[in-house]
Amino acid sequence: MRILYCHQYFSTPRGAAGTRSYEMARRLVARGHEVLVVCGSTERGETGLDGPFESGRRRGNVEGIEVIEFDLGYSNRDGFLKRSVAFLRFALRSSGVALTERYDVLFATTTPLTASLPGICARWLRRKPFVFEVRDLWPELPRAMGVITNPLVLGAMSVLEWVSYHSANRLVALAPGIASGIARRGIPAERIALIPNGCDVDLFADGIDAFRPEQVSHDALMAVFAGAHGIANGLEAVLEAAAEVQARGREDVRIVLVGEGKCKRDLQARAESLALRNVVFLPPMPKRRLVGLLRSTDVGLQILANVPAFYDGTSPNKFFDYLAAGRPVLINYPGWLAELVRDLDCGWAVPPADPSAFASALIDAADRRAELPAMGRRARALADERFSRSALADRFVEWVADPRLLRESGRGA
Repeated sequence: MRILYCHQYFSTPRGAAGTRSYEMARRLVARGHEVLVVCGSTERGETGLDGPFESGRRRGNVEGIEVIEFDLGYSNRDGFLKRSVAFLRFALRSSGVALTERYDVLFATTTPLTASLPGICARWLRRKPFVFEVRDLWPELPRAMGVITNPLVLGAMSVLEWVSYHSANRLVALAPGIASGIARRGIPAERIALIPNGCDVDLFADGIDAFRPEQVSHDALMAVFAGAHGIANGLEAVLEAAAEVQARGREDVRIVLVGEGKCKRDLQARAESLALRNVVFLPPMPKRRLVGLLRSTDVGLQILANVPAFYDGTSPNKFFDYLAAGRPVLINYPGWLAELVRDLDCGWAVPPADPSAFASALIDAADRRAELPAMGRRARALADERFSRSALADRFVEWVADPRLLRESGRGA
């Protein structure tokens, strides 16, 4: 079967972006399917193509995956209007591919919601099966965060959400809350598969050397956040906790924030204004180098803004990287991930918007460093038993490349 795989932010491990699409595409190829990925250029991503762009696109083969990359630069530091234009341009260019290329099934993954447009074109204009992966609920999340308030825009997004879900033959949800949100739009449960982000356990087992930033001694507890520094990430909570730790006179805790994003400069300025000596900012790093950092980390930080829609509606890559690295996790919001951490005693779950509790958890980790390896082993066991990328990828391949999809679309086997 030939799969047209549309993802604006596709990246190999050479980049500093999430690699779910790369890993899933590899598994499809390993199972004998052809994969054509359509993507855009992003600040943190590395598609694996290095030839020149011609007429705004380049095409090549990356580890058996055919890739079309559009020269549509995107950065999460861009303003709302610029990002919206980038989303629409990619949706239109990828829809053109959907209308002209040879394929059997079109798979599209968010964000943004406009990623569904090539799938809608494939389903209704070419009668091709369409499988839609939903990583965030739109417009629920932008509305809850206050990022989008215009009722006309929210209304248009709600219509696109409904059309996207009802156009798809099948859907993939990355979190329980996302699956519930899709079902609330009238989609039968048998058309929805819950396949969360996974743990690249093999990547964390290949002997990459551990390292610490020069600003962090081996005597200090090192807690790392590795991800975007945007509004949704709510990293102000980390600085507030760091200030509380420092105020309590604990010089044995260091927090490392790895990544880039719209809020990073403001966060750095805030840390400077608070005279924080225990916070280190690092730029984004390729996945393999990040593995080395996480090998030396004592605690992984899973941080989000205090938005109830996030509680059961996200499946963050960084959380699963911490598990794969065998590191305890400190999470600052309730929901399905916090319940895992609490129930399996592989970290700390603190209430949102509570700097004192956050700081106390960091200090507790510093006081119990001898116990952290056992907590980390429980985290790694969770990775192996429930979130192995290989096992999740098997489910993914069976769902996306199922021959029954061809019959369901009326095209025969």
